[in-house]
Amino acid sequence: MVEPIDGGSGPGVLVLHSWWGLNDWTRDFCRRIADLGYTVISPDLLEGINASTEEEAERALAERSPDELSGLVMSSARTLRAVAQDPNAPIAVVGLSMGASMALWLAARLPKEVAGAVVFYGTQSIDFDNATASFQGHFGDADHMVSEEDRVVTESFLRLGDNDTDFHVYPGAKHWFMEAGDNFDPEAAELAFDRMANFLAGTLR
Repeated sequence: MVEPIDGGSGPGVLVLHSWWGLNDWTRDFCRRIADLGYTVISPDLLEGINASTEEEAERALAERSPDELSGLVMSSARTLRAVAQDPNAPIAVVGLSMGASMALWLAARLPKEVAGAVVFYGTQSIDFDNATASFQGHFGDADHMVSEEDRVVTESFLRLGDNDTDFHVYPGAKHWFMEAGDNFDPEAAELAFDRMANFLAGTLR
């Protein structure tokens, strides 16, 4: 868990990392969100594995049981609510790639507990009729893993569920444009972070 830098306690934000694992970049990202005044938890979804190649990351994900992953995400959300400023208040969830798909799933699964979901280059084609959260999405138009069709389908499912939805597409940005590595796009990443910060403030404050 990463707490607000002043040691206080704010609304809860659950961060679900990409298939690179709970690495140094993810921890720094959590601290940046905590510095905005939130209590942040980021569960280690891949049990200590920090992949360095797509093949290694894909293999690590394949070795994890979907039931174990979903159970860990749900238990982390409920733990976060218990330690946040108001244990009765809903939380927000921020997901990246693999974690984004789980964030969308969580918002649909725990409608009373998730007030907002921010997703970075991740999609989901499930029924959002029961979801009550607001959604914000960030995608690159040069993404080799998430196509325009994938993005449009996800956005359509969200809007069919009558959910507030705000999707942004960044020209030239690739998959993982937020994260440290070859695909990092500093301009798109900074703009996306600012948009996320405004969304969290509007959703949780």
